[in-house]
Amino acid sequence: MGRPSPREASSKRSPCKYVGALAMTEQIADCSLAEPQPSGQLALNIMHFARALRAAGLPIGPGAVHVAIEAVELASLTHREDVRTALHATLVSRHEHTILFEQAFAAFWRRRGYLEKLMAAMSSIATPQSQDARKPQAGASRVADALSGTRPNKTVEKSSELSAALMVSSQEKLAQKDFAQMSAAEVTEAIQLVSRLSLPHDAVRVRRQTADPRGVAIDPRRSFRKSLRAGGAGIELARRSPEEARPPIVALCDISGSMSDYTRVFLHFLHALTMRRRRVHSFLFGTRLTNVTRLLRAKDPDQALAACGAGVLDWAGGTRIGSSLHRFNKDWSRRVLGQGAIVVMFTDGLEREGLDELAREMDRLHRSSRRLIWANPLLRFAGFEAKAGGVRTMLAHVDEFRPIHNLARMSELCEALGPKSTAAVNPKSWLRASV
Repeated sequence: MGRPSPREASSKRSPCKYVGALAMTEQIADCSLAEPQPSGQLALNIMHFARALRAAGLPIGPGAVHVAIEAVELASLTHREDVRTALHATLVSRHEHTILFEQAFAAFWRRRGYLEKLMAAMSSIATPQSQDARKPQAGASRVADALSGTRPNKTVEKSSELSAALMVSSQEKLAQKDFAQMSAAEVTEAIQLVSRLSLPHDAVRVRRQTADPRGVAIDPRRSFRKSLRAGGAGIELARRSPEEARPPIVALCDISGSMSDYTRVFLHFLHALTMRRRRVHSFLFGTRLTNVTRLLRAKDPDQALAACGAGVLDWAGGTRIGSSLHRFNKDWSRRVLGQGAIVVMFTDGLEREGLDELAREMDRLHRSSRRLIWANPLLRFAGFEAKAGGVRTMLAHVDEFRPIHNLARMSELCEALGPKSTAAVNPKSWLRASV
């Protein structure tokens, strides 16, 4: 008899029962998400965990679960971090899903200390490690819904039994709720409400003129052409009037780790804006600048956001606002900032280095645009003060400073894109108040 393969040897040493791909698929469909089995095998609980992640929104198929089980079986289960790393490497494929994985891992395997008990049973040197209690983080409500078996509805259900007053009250509460504190079902409903936000009529008069029978100005060229058609016997005056056009909208969206809780909903807002406006240019920046205008033109919002996630390399990483603005001003400003463009910046402004470069680029961006609007989620805090160096540097070069943490504030941003500004507070007053 030959020597057994490493996989056979590891399966003999491990008390876990090997589960095939077909049997694993059937058990995933049957097992419940409510509670991991205290006396079950590790493979069965990994399938429970994968189902919880899939319910929270992660694209995980049976093949990924199969690889995760093999990875945990082959790994040396001496520390909790080894198990977390093996599961993260096999079940997470996008940067924006890491925060949901961390929340689900902490909530799922913390129950009754089950992971530590399994590690102690499979390894003689493993010692249970106590996990410190932490404050609830963003995304915890979505993970809690997934672990309890509550799945978000893909469509907003309209029940005839509910009165109109209750529906309005529910929508008002949702409009005032912070995006980071929403559950998975509330985020789904908020995204659908974002696509139905009303945009103002922001057409402005431009220098170009168009033919108008009731226009005040006379069009000499068209008048002479009409007279030549009749042989020059008479001259019929042709008139024209100034043309109205909607100004372009340029969005600069921060995708760093500190903005991840709000970036998803804001990208849905940009997608809805792109579907209803012709000239909308969207750029994402973290440590580099990426143009996602063409990616957001896909009709399906999920497909558009998936394409943005695949095309951006610095998602949920660091942020370099100054260098990103320098790249935009150098490569894109002359292409997209013509005809009175309105610029919307979506960032928290937490820049620590290169403040001199940030001031120069913000000044150039402000001079190149008709109006510069800064949407900052940090304004959700009542005691916010402009004390950070990056925030103070940027405030000196913006026309409006707005919060963007819930649906009500996003609706106000839509009104701000109109021809008349609705800003009640001058951005410069934040600088004077923080002195």
